Parts: sequence; structure tokens; C-alpha cells
Amino acid sequence: MRKLTWVYVCCLLVCTGFSFNSSAQQVTGQFTGAKANLKHYKALYVLNSGEDKKITGTLRNIKNALEDPRLKGKLEVELIVFGDGVAVYNKENAYEKTLLDLKGRGVILAQCENTIKERKIAKEELFDFISYVPSGNGEIIIRHYDGWAIVHP
Repeated sequence: MRKLTWVYVCCLLVCTGFSFNSSAQQVTGQFTGAKANLKHYKALYVLNSGEDKKITGTLRNIKNALEDPRLKGKLEVELIVFGDGVAVYNKENAYEKTLLDLKGRGVILAQCENTIKERKIAKEELFDFISYVPSGNGEIIIRHYDGWAIVHP
């Protein structure tokens, strides 16, 4: 009975075209990544962490995207900050130079007003070159439906 079962399974595999060849997907050339075929791309970076490692990583990710040769001159970027992420815009932190560089490259730097109201943070405590939106979540929702890639590093 066991032998008959194996014969049946083998016949089934042969009939369905199953191959034991592990190189069924042969590489015909070197993989170079996705092609940027569109004229314009939009990315919303989300930051809701006050950890230095997370903040510096997010800012570095934005810089890397702006420098990607496939996206040069085609990329519109916004950084939306809410919750603990408000730390990145605090004048007492060391991110001013990096933020000014990103802003100079066209990055929109946005802060959730709900966060600063709830935490009783005065706008004077934050950099004067940032913009404000009513809510971070609202910004994410609207940008998503406007076709923006949502990046949460």
C-alpha cells in the first residue's frame, strides 16, 4: 500500500509540472533595485519617539532617500512629528543643523498641535522654522489617501 501511495504521489508531481530543481528561478542579470519610472514621488516620514537613536535614524533615512540617485529631483518629503517625537524640534536638543539642512533641501518639517497642547509645550520652546498641523494622525491619513508613501522607520 505504501509503495502504491509513493507511485501515486510521484505521478501527481510529474503531471502537475513540479520540479525538484532548486534553481527554477534563474537569475539572468544583476539585481539593481526598483526603477524610479514616475516623474514624482512623495514620502511622509513618521516620528513619534523621543529616543536619540530613533530620531537620528529617521533623519538619516530621510537624507538617504533624498540622495538616492533614482529619486534625485523627484522626491517630496515631509517629516510629521507627534507624541514623544516632539523632542526632535526642541531647541535644547542637538538636531537644529540637521533639520535646517533637510528644510533647505525642501523637506516639510511638521509638528502635531495636539501634542504640544496636551503636553503644555509653548511654541517658543520649539524651533521657529517648523510648521504645525492640527493632528499627526490626521496628517498621516490625509497624506496616505493623497498617494504618499508612509515611512515609519
